[in-house]
Amino acid sequence: MTIRIGANPIGWSNDDLQEIGGTTTLGTCLAEACEAGFEGMELGHKFPREPQSLKAVLAPFGMACISGWYSAELLRRDAEAEMQHLRPHLDLLKAMGSTVLVFAETSNAIHGDRSRPLSERPVMKAGDWAEFGRRVTEVAERTYAEGVRLVYHHHMGTIVESEADIDAFMAATGEAAHLLLDTGHATWGGADPAALARRYRPRISHVHAKDVRRAVMEQARAEDWSFLDAVLGKGDELGVYTVPGDGMVDYAAVFRALPGYSGWVVVEAEQDPAKANPLTYAKKGVAHLRQSLKEAGLA
Repeated sequence: MTIRIGANPIGWSNDDLQEIGGTTTLGTCLAEACEAGFEGMELGHKFPREPQSLKAVLAPFGMACISGWYSAELLRRDAEAEMQHLRPHLDLLKAMGSTVLVFAETSNAIHGDRSRPLSERPVMKAGDWAEFGRRVTEVAERTYAEGVRLVYHHHMGTIVESEADIDAFMAATGEAAHLLLDTGHATWGGADPAALARRYRPRISHVHAKDVRRAVMEQARAEDWSFLDAVLGKGDELGVYTVPGDGMVDYAAVFRALPGYSGWVVVEAEQDPAKANPLTYAKKGVAHLRQSLKEAGLA
């Protein structure tokens, strides 16, 4: 598999706050994604979750099903119980030919709660990483045995947010558990995504490409905003995330740190579509990614 550019529908319809983009139809999302040049889509809340129905929705646009977010609760249940909860989603991905599973611990996450500032996000105790890592590794081994690679999504407002969290997670997990490198969450979380790419290149099997508006990020930090307030932006202002090429992330540097990468690069520019026209921004993001991949010698 060579590098393919895909999208997450969150630029059209928000999953954490579903009224944002709520009137945008799935057909509009897919048609505009196709026009922008995307080859595949990750799942969102408007997609059917039965294989034949999902294939019927994607086929007219020539879209592959890349993957879909899964909310894990391994801090509360063991790997066997997690696999039982995961089973319908895993079976759907397998039926769709998806090779990666986007996986994040959300049992105590706050990113979906607009009333809670990011300063209240959960932090793991040093002694808890080993058991958590063991459970993630067991799930990862089991999904990989079925042909789907678990890629862990570090995310603002969760226990794996900062560079130190990512390092602790990678140290606590085995080779079966891979990392989803998210350039936007890494940057806002205080890490250099290119440095993470160099450090964990052998275990990076999926990339989310979202850019960061520096001024919004710094204001959100200074005023201790919630995740969703920062994403949506205050008043008429744009939010913290945008498409590649519209913020502070050096994508050519990120891709140079991923020699030989083969897989999906997914634009996941979480924005309010009422403020940021999804098609306009999608086209900008695709163009910038193509140029960055070319500069890095990956295209």
